[in-house]
Amino acid sequence: MHLLPLLTLAPFVSAQYFSAGWQPGQPIHATHDAAAPAYTPGAEAPPLVDKAAQPKSLSELFSINTLLTLPPVASVFESFGVNITERVALNKVIPWDERIPLITDENYQDLIVNEPLIEEEKERVWIVVISVTAAKQDGISKYLDQIFDSAYNTTLEKDDLPNVRWGRINYLDVTYLTTKWNVWQAPYLMIITDRGQSLRFYQPHAIRLRDYAVRDFLLNEHWKNTPKWESRYAPGGDREWIMHFFATYLAKIYNIVVIIPRWLLFVLTGAVGSVILNILHRPSKKQAARNAPAKPPTTSTQPTTDKPAASVPAPTPAPAPAPAPPSEAKVKSEPVDNKAAAATTITPARAATPKRNGRKGKGKKQ
Repeated sequence: MHLLPLLTLAPFVSAQYFSAGWQPGQPIHATHDAAAPAYTPGAEAPPLVDKAAQPKSLSELFSINTLLTLPPVASVFESFGVNITERVALNKVIPWDERIPLITDENYQDLIVNEPLIEEEKERVWIVVISVTAAKQDGISKYLDQIFDSAYNTTLEKDDLPNVRWGRINYLDVTYLTTKWNVWQAPYLMIITDRGQSLRFYQPHAIRLRDYAVRDFLLNEHWKNTPKWESRYAPGGDREWIMHFFATYLAKIYNIVVIIPRWLLFVLTGAVGSVILNILHRPSKKQAARNAPAKPPTTSTQPTTDKPAASVPAPTPAPAPAPAPPSEAKVKSEPVDNKAAAATTITPARAATPKRNGRKGKGKKQ
């Protein structure tokens, strides 16, 4: 009776044994290779590298990502239910297909200019996308990268563009090339031929953003209908050395500035910018003198001495002559000056006139 429950579980039990291998007389089973998995950014496990052995620059030591992953800071975020370490790790994942070579200032000469070519590859055509998807703020650049990767995968499957190679430039990390090519914004699609001497640039709104359209653009060589960049500053021009000189020193400045952490760079640039604005907007000397408040009149005080200072007598008006007696009123006086007479004669007072009120008509006497 006790074995009945165990017997009911017997159909669900399966035993696995080691295979004895193939023996003569057994049929051969055909095996098929599994299809290669599609590329997914960040799917591969990163190699185990000793973090202590990795040299870190000043910008990495004081970057926001490093400060957020410190144990005290991470524990504070974990108390709120946020795994900040995982968020920072996802932020560092490269969003591009790693099978497409990344063109930088260092490998451009070896990869494109001095590329070893066989006879069948003399007409080498490079299609390069200048992307800013790493900043995670440009939707057009991300969409162009997706179209670019899809066209690349289709080309690998059909193998119908043997003379075309695909490349990508990170606009945020490449300074010399973008400055020499006079590229100050992204994204861009480029066609590079003649070992970097012929350049053609296309903005996203100038082409059809479809993977089959990009492939048709390359298969039918429609890019030849676009004139290449021909200028005195272009590759091969007589003023190319100016762009080379400017790009070289701008790259050196960038390599120094990139050492400073970004948050510290924001603080420094903000402080310097405020000082420059205050200097540029300060009033001129004439305007400052015009807007200055008027100084109150100052009274000069004479130094006090033992003897009082002699006061200046105020001018006294000339005494008015007494009115002539009635007997002398009719006597003709000698001619005098009109101005003196006007100053010395006293005009008799007029009789008081009645005041008028504000209404029309005659006023009442008061």
